[in-house]
Amino acid sequence: MLDTATIRPQFPILETSVHGKPLIYLDNAATTQKPLAVLDAIRHYYDTENANVHRGSHYLSQLATEAHEESRETVARFINAPETAEVLFTSGCTMGINLAADTIAGSGMVKPGDEVIVTASEHHSNIVPWQMLCERTGAVLKAVPLTPGQTLDMEAYRNMLSPRTRIVAVGHVSNTLGTVNPVREMAALAKENRQETIVLIDGAQAVSHMNVDVQELGCDLYAFSGHKLYAPTGIGALWGKRELLEKLPPWMGGGEMIKEVTFEKTVYNDIPFKYEAGTPNIGGAVGLAAAIRYVSGLGLDNIAAHEQKLTDMAVEGLKAMPRLTVLAPDVPHSAVVSVLAEGVHHYDLGTLLDQMGIAVRTGHHCCQPLMCALGTTGTTRASFALYNTEEEVQTFLKSMNRALDMLS
Repeated sequence: MLDTATIRPQFPILETSVHGKPLIYLDNAATTQKPLAVLDAIRHYYDTENANVHRGSHYLSQLATEAHEESRETVARFINAPETAEVLFTSGCTMGINLAADTIAGSGMVKPGDEVIVTASEHHSNIVPWQMLCERTGAVLKAVPLTPGQTLDMEAYRNMLSPRTRIVAVGHVSNTLGTVNPVREMAALAKENRQETIVLIDGAQAVSHMNVDVQELGCDLYAFSGHKLYAPTGIGALWGKRELLEKLPPWMGGGEMIKEVTFEKTVYNDIPFKYEAGTPNIGGAVGLAAAIRYVSGLGLDNIAAHEQKLTDMAVEGLKAMPRLTVLAPDVPHSAVVSVLAEGVHHYDLGTLLDQMGIAVRTGHHCCQPLMCALGTTGTTRASFALYNTEEEVQTFLKSMNRALDMLS
């Protein structure tokens, strides 16, 4: 188990006071706080190694290149990628999914009448890029509905698969419901239906809470953000199978993604550089690698067990409040719990909790189709991280009760 007493001092921002109260930060599904190990790694890079990468012959450029590519190797090991070259650095999960969707749309692999399957619980970042692909190619977007228990309707998914299915894009963990989707099974069913179907998994809410093995999952593409993994904003990764990445066209043009340029013809670089035009976020990559080393040192299994205990405590406490409805109440949650409060607007509830020093997220969480399916405009969401404590959860529950009383 984790020792939060030694962990919390490593996150300086947790000493913050909000409205005269100690900060209780329960908005980790939106972004996580950063440990000293990450902050120090970024500062060390800019203090001692800062230079542009790959093409420089001077000493600092060589150091920066080594740091950048060692970071790529760290990401590859973290998700068990078959080879480091399959890891592309992005600005985050949104960029990764857009890169995938846009290059697939430009590849000629998708024809009019082909089908793209997403789910009703997806983040907008795993809906809108595929809508844009459909607009370009004439493909049809379909969404797997939810069961009455607010899990994915797997029978409906099986029935949706057809000879026209070209892409299946699904979130590993719902950022609103906290449910862990059966992505391994979904990938296997997609491949059984049609081996050439491209399966992308949005791992933004998964990588900080569980071990991820892209080979074991059976997907073709896996995207995630660094800032939800205790790393800086503006950095993330897209993993893709070499065979697929070599088939797809480049996404942006410029330096680094080329081997040779003439006015008559450009020869593109090998992966991963084919997809990394321009100067990369070197400091961000260094920070992402430091964050991965940090969570790996604590152990993802230990982190998951700690967060599960907190989440279960929160779910049970919230379910006991008569005016609250906990979403997906009868299935395990992965460090996220969302509630609806009878007769209370989610914004008002979140504002009162903020006055008590508790940071939660309110609104539609970039999941408007899900909110429509749930018959609401938004929820109040608490989400947990490795530095949260049982005492914080207890305070959150007491504060929720108090806020509901004030709003009644």
